[in-house]
Amino acid sequence: MLSWDVGKVPEDRRGALVGRGAPFEVTEELVLGVPTPVFARRAPNLRALLASAAESKGELPYLVFPERTLTFADVAAAAGRVAEVLATEHGVAKGDRVAFAGANIAPYAVAWWATVSLGAIVSSLNGWWTPAELRHGVDLTTPTVVFADERRLERLVAAELPSDVRLVPFAALEPFLDATGGTLPSVPIAEDDPLLVLFTSGTTGRPKAAVLSHRNMVHCAMSAALGGALTTPPVDGLPAQGAVIQTGPFFHVSGALPLASAPLHGTKMVFAPPGPWNETTHLELTERHRITSWSGVPTNYWRLLESPDFDHFDVSSVRTIGSGGAVFPPELIRLARSRIPGVRVTNGYGMSETVGSGTRLNGDLPERAPASVGAVEPTCFVETRDPEGKPLPDGEVGEICIRGACVFLGYWDNPDATAAALDDERWYRTGDYGRIEDGLLYLESRMRDLVIRGGENIYPIEIENRLIEHPDITDVCVVGVEHKVLGQEVVAVVVRRPGSPLDEAGVRAWAAEALAAFKVPAHVLFRTALPYTQTGKVLKHEVEADAASTLLTP
Repeated sequence: MLSWDVGKVPEDRRGALVGRGAPFEVTEELVLGVPTPVFARRAPNLRALLASAAESKGELPYLVFPERTLTFADVAAAAGRVAEVLATEHGVAKGDRVAFAGANIAPYAVAWWATVSLGAIVSSLNGWWTPAELRHGVDLTTPTVVFADERRLERLVAAELPSDVRLVPFAALEPFLDATGGTLPSVPIAEDDPLLVLFTSGTTGRPKAAVLSHRNMVHCAMSAALGGALTTPPVDGLPAQGAVIQTGPFFHVSGALPLASAPLHGTKMVFAPPGPWNETTHLELTERHRITSWSGVPTNYWRLLESPDFDHFDVSSVRTIGSGGAVFPPELIRLARSRIPGVRVTNGYGMSETVGSGTRLNGDLPERAPASVGAVEPTCFVETRDPEGKPLPDGEVGEICIRGACVFLGYWDNPDATAAALDDERWYRTGDYGRIEDGLLYLESRMRDLVIRGGENIYPIEIENRLIEHPDITDVCVVGVEHKVLGQEVVAVVVRRPGSPLDEAGVRAWAAEALAAFKVPAHVLFRTALPYTQTGKVLKHEVEADAASTLLTP
């Protein structure tokens, strides 16, 4: 088992970081009935974190959008005004759900904070979903109101939501963003009250809704801050305020956690103009705002570092580039360090259910153990288990399990899935497999057939369930093949009804009618039959080998 304790902190820094009365002093308390390491000097809930930032860092820029900049004090005041609207005009009370569907825009961020400050729960609908997928998210979490931008409004109208769900455009909140006055609500909020629902890729064809608490978010913000303090050496000449370009959407853990943790760190979050991500825009924003940290997936970094515009911009302020959605190829790490001398490369292993926490590859680990996914993060525990749930010794491959204050409350309205994922000691069974060696975690495989495309987790069974509904498809298997920039691409291997004229375009069009664009197969291969075992299971490794041989062989 991998475990973290204060003894891992270098002795010369231990007192200042984790000693009695220090910012990251660690103690043990009962969390949902289980003894758990926690930070002694923590905010009691996420609203308190924002209130503290508004008081101590109020004039610092927090959210920098193309059309406006909001300081920490601005966001707290605006969240107070919008919270009053939620309560008085929409009847939102503690424990109610408020759903969001849209791009990263100012009304989304402020209404997000207004919702959690009321003790209500954010339901984060995936902005890339189709009407049918959006309807599933609404039906599952039963929000009182749904806020959406113009593009998502059209899909939500097409989804024919229940009549008791209010659908409101984000534009309706604009007058409250720049008005004066406004104080955060005073509704009592406990640490283990739920605040956020993140939809995960479903292994059974439908996304599950992971419920995160105020404790989860506050804890993970502090854990990340401590991890950074332990591995980031002081560097002269950097901007006084840390700054990031926010690429992760708010409906994803890569967007929700930065939004929630920025008040603790005092971080400035810069947002690009609406539209597809563009490497030149990213470089220009880096120079203009003196960005100190890049966050993204390998797809972003390949495009940035290989851009012909790279040398036209000053990126010397960037000290860290990080990821969490996919493993960095060694050649990408080498390219990053050659292009930005002295830059730190970090990567992590975690998931929505742990707010991205688990292990972290940082410090000297990218050079010393590049094949690993790093060491356990502060206050976490990681172990591997056999099929009966028994812990395995180092070196043996088993299911990766995580425990700590980062672990979610459970799945919304799905007690069976919750019971399958969490045991009585609140160990979370990830469904991923790996081994522990020399204090580090190594992944052996992701979930049986998970495809990671540009940092998005895609479970093939959801695509297979859609394709098999086509009258001309008699069998199908969906796999991933390697792609230099995206990491993987989705491939559908299809068996057609004899005599059917169905072609690749027809298969893709059928998928696109019901699935988000990133789930639509990039390639379709037609075969007369799929390989099966004697017990009736598809030999997925043979399908993968066939797809790779067909598509990747020069």
